[in-house]
Amino acid sequence: MSTFRVRVIDLETAGNGQSDVCEIGWQDVVFDSADGWVVSSERGSLLVNPGRPISPDTMAVHHILDREVADAPYWKEIARSILRPDGKIDALAAHRATFEQRYCTPRMTGGLPWICTWKCALRIWPELPRFSNQMLRYQRMPQGLIHELGLPAHRAMPDAYVTAHHLRDQLNATSLEQLLAWSNEPGLLPRVPTGSDRGKRWDRLSLETLAEFLHDRDVDVRFSAQTELTRRSELQPPVVSEPVQRTLL
Repeated sequence: MSTFRVRVIDLETAGNGQSDVCEIGWQDVVFDSADGWVVSSERGSLLVNPGRPISPDTMAVHHILDREVADAPYWKEIARSILRPDGKIDALAAHRATFEQRYCTPRMTGGLPWICTWKCALRIWPELPRFSNQMLRYQRMPQGLIHELGLPAHRAMPDAYVTAHHLRDQLNATSLEQLLAWSNEPGLLPRVPTGSDRGKRWDRLSLETLAEFLHDRDVDVRFSAQTELTRRSELQPPVVSEPVQRTLL
């Protein structure tokens, strides 16, 4: 019997309202004493009635039609049964989990902690050029990922299935506790994302440029700049406030 279990969640929505979910997909990743963390056979998806028309902007992403969700249950009716299923769940996970957390409130999840596989990918695979769910899929080609089960992209179960393979590899690279800790911090970007310094590593920037980034609107940029400044301060030799040997006068 598995000791640990993390449920990967992916949502498709009709818009930006708190109850605008129109599909939820899930895929479990479990710990096996013989094989380590593995993607289990526990997966699924449900259409959800968002209680409003699906916007053309979101329909163009996932292609879910209003008539397909007209007779589906509402989000509040089914959320808890998926987010808090029978049996132990140690954490929930999603790629850029802040999106799912907008809809999966603590009341629905029972306060379960979240892993953000995007933030963890920045830490574990900083050499990669891009970190979207689908780019990680094709940059890394995770072992055991059945191509057809991960399609179509931008539908809830296939996306959760793909994310689960990233999570499995992250859990086998470091601990569950470490992933949770990274997920509670802003994203540590390996390179500057925009502007004239775009693509540069933070360790190539001057102190003045790093200080300017501390005022950026993006919390991940501010955090990444501050982390580099902190790293440099720790590398500097300690300041000696007085001579090692006093003079006799």
